Formats: sequence, C-alpha cells, structure tokens
Amino acid sequence: MQPSLSWRTSLRCDDFPAADYEQLRQAVADATPFNSLAWLQAAEQALPADQSLQILLGHDAGRLCLCLPLIVCLERQGPLTFRVVRHLGYPMSDRIGLLMDLSSLNATLVLKAIRQKLPHALLQLSEVTGESPWLQCWAQRSSTFEQRLACRAPVHQLSDADRQEVSGDPRYKLRRARKRIAALGAQVRRVTPTADNALQWLEAVSAVEAVSWKGDDGVGIFSLPAQRQWMFQAFAALAADGRLRLVVLELDGRCISYRLGLLERGRLYDYNLAFIPQYADLGSGRALLQEWIDWGLDEGWQWIDASRVSLENSSHQLHERMTGQVEHWRQSFYSWRPSGLCLGLALRLWQRLKPWFKARQARAVASPAVPSTPPSNQQERQDAIPGHSQR
Repeated sequence: MQPSLSWRTSLRCDDFPAADYEQLRQAVADATPFNSLAWLQAAEQALPADQSLQILLGHDAGRLCLCLPLIVCLERQGPLTFRVVRHLGYPMSDRIGLLMDLSSLNATLVLKAIRQKLPHALLQLSEVTGESPWLQCWAQRSSTFEQRLACRAPVHQLSDADRQEVSGDPRYKLRRARKRIAALGAQVRRVTPTADNALQWLEAVSAVEAVSWKGDDGVGIFSLPAQRQWMFQAFAALAADGRLRLVVLELDGRCISYRLGLLERGRLYDYNLAFIPQYADLGSGRALLQEWIDWGLDEGWQWIDASRVSLENSSHQLHERMTGQVEHWRQSFYSWRPSGLCLGLALRLWQRLKPWFKARQARAVASPAVPSTPPSNQQERQDAIPGHSQR
C-alpha cells in the first residue's frame, strides 16, 4: 500500500502534526537533537529571504511515517547558478536522521514527489550517518550520485573503567589543567538550564564566544545575527524540555570557559565550546570534557559524542578517550534536468582530473626552482650558511 503524501510550508502552522512528528522521531533510531521540532522551528525562523521551506509528509493508515523538511536555495557554481534542495538545519545541524519509517519500496514515490514539487539540479543531504536502502534507491535514479565522507566524530562509551583516573599522556594533561584551575581559584560547575534561566546562561556563554578566536574570526555559533537568533530560540526550547547541558568554568562568579551539549537518549552531544583567550593556558577544555564523563557516570548516560569534528587534523580532546567513531556522509543526488546533468558531468570530469592536478602539484613542491642564471660567488657563500634562505 502506497503512503498518502502531502506538503506543508511551515513547521509552525496550525495543521502541522507536532505530536505525530515527535512519535515518528522517537521511532527512528538515527534521530538526533537536530531533528527535534525545537531545533527545526528555530532553523525555520532563521531562514534567509532567498530560501523557502517545503515539508513533505507521508501517512500510512493514518500514521505519520515520513517527514522531510526541505529548503530550496540558489547556489552558484562557477559562472552558473543552480537550484539546490537540502534538509532544513544546514549548515548548523551536526547530525541528522532521516525521518522515514516506510518500506524502501516507496523510495521512488517520495523522490518523484520531491522532483515534481521542487525541481532542482541537486538534492544534497549532509551529516547523514549509516546506509539506507532509501538512499541507495535514490542513487540509482539519479543522473550522478556522489557519497563523500564529511566527518569521523569520535565517541566515548561510558563504563565502570571511567571511574578510575585516565592513564597515559591524557592523565598528565588533565592533572596539569586541574592544578592550574585550582591555583587560579576557578571552579567547574554543572548546569542544567531551565526555561526560566536559559536565556541568562546563553547570554553568558555567547559573551565568552564573542571574545574568543571564534568571535574574532566570525565563525562562532552566535557570531551572525540570524544564527544567534536560531541558537537562542532552539537552546531555550531544548532547555525547557530538559535537554540542554552546560559545564562551565567560573572565576569570581563569571564564566570564563564552557562546553555546551545536548542530551538525547542517554547520549551527550558535545556541540560547542569556547574560552576567554587570557585563560587559554589553563587547559580548561580537557577538564570540562572530563566533567562531562563524570556527570554521565552520575546520571547514567551511555555515550559522550563529539557531535562533529573536522575530517582532517581534528583537535577535539575526545580523540584521547574515544572508544569508537561515527561517520557522517554527504549524499549528493543529481537530477535528470539539464542543470543536474551539467553539474553531474562537471563533477565526473573533476573527479578524473583531480588526481592529475594533485600529482602535478606534488611534483612542483618536490622540485626546487632552478635559477635562471648561475649564482655569484657571494650567493654561493650565503647558501652554504645554515639557516640562510633566498627571499
């Protein structure tokens, strides 16, 4: 039996089935806090004027079994502009689960509905974990399909062994951080914000981020006005549900460093951290991460999850403690429209040429430049001096 499909234009409208949505979210094992209505409604409020929201719902025998909130935007690739469809929450959602509780036999029907309602060159789903027969079906019905690894997020499964002091180099670093924190007179504090004080705490941690390197570079979660609105609204709503957690380092009652996390089904997603630069040598990030672990042991959490890290050269301290990792994938489905065919062709061409460009670049780095004229005797003497280089 085929599901009944319908569209909505807002998650906040009166006819959106909020209670059914939460039931569906709980039924999907891969769902994360970034699938919560609190997060997505805040994301909707923060959408720029050039993006529109369309929500595909699917019902089977009166039961909500599908909800895909999709944003449509125009993105420039070289000299051309293409229509791209993404999951609501991009690019601030660290991990999403696709809320599809349907047989994979209906995957083609859903993809067809998306292409008819939202004609596009590219449908791209970022920060998706695991493999799905739905996505495999969509790949087979795309002119080009690309699956690219976006992240390997370290995770730590809590156990009785965590009640003992960590061993090796992390133990030395943690002891040093704790000694410096104690010498300064600062204190680590656990905070579970509520509906009454969430905004007060968000103001405090956003002020720390503003003076950190993230604020200076404009890459913090509170840096841009639209993102700040999104974060404040989402975290306040999640705090009202009891899912927001903070571990903070306070000096004379003032927050000087923090880690912010979201708790979902016994898994703490370590979403953001920052510290005031003048206290950088304290090593507070490692001490606060240990506080996550201790808190989790006290309250029966199962996992501490880095949520997202850089694919290469990640400096997240959880790498020192991880017992596993979660792979995030970016799934790109190129349509059969002329624009999708052009984009897909460009991608395949680049994939063929990329190894050649990389090899050429490596040869250029490995081969020193040959001077056009023989060096003078003075130049030869200078080059023989250790540490001298030609500018």
